Amino acid sequence: MASMETEPTTTATESSKTVQEAGYTRSTGPPPNYFRVDFLLRLLLLASAVSALVVLVTGKQTKRIATGQPAPFAFVERDAKFNYSPAFIYLLVALAVTCLYSIITMLSSCVFMSKPAPAAKALFCLLVLDTLMVGIMASATGTAGGIAYLGLKGNSHTNWNKICNNYDKFCQHIGSSTAVSLFASIILVVLVLLSAYSLSKRSYH
Repeated sequence: MASMETEPTTTATESSKTVQEAGYTRSTGPPPNYFRVDFLLRLLLLASAVSALVVLVTGKQTKRIATGQPAPFAFVERDAKFNYSPAFIYLLVALAVTCLYSIITMLSSCVFMSKPAPAAKALFCLLVLDTLMVGIMASATGTAGGIAYLGLKGNSHTNWNKICNNYDKFCQHIGSSTAVSLFASIILVVLVLLSAYSLSKRSYH
């Protein structure tokens, strides 16, 4: 009888050792909480999105263009504004959505910071939403960057002339806004990786 009672204990001990040796040990403490880092990244995302939005909206310049005609038609005034291009309007909308999204998710990060172990469902929702925002911001930035490059270099194959030699201030605004938008897209990618890493850590608890 004694040998029969000790046999299950020995088997359980051996199985636990096998699990530990295989590297599948599970921690008994709460899973790590990275929402302090998450909050700082979302704060940086809000700052970059607002900066890019302000620089884009203030991108306006008026120039007098020579027409080659006799006076009084020798010069004509032409404006360059961001809302003349659908690509820049798309970037404006994407930046506005990103600003609103970063504010909402910052509030959620504040709530989750106080909890020792945020729910996996919340992490998964943030992962999905951040991925969606990466797609929106990346596509808007790429579209605006393509138009900005066309304005800087032109296209000789289609006889599209560059305009940045005339509208230098306007092009500086557009280029700066596109660069900061690219930075915001990178922050969103980092947030996606952080949420995925947090979810992976939870699988070991």
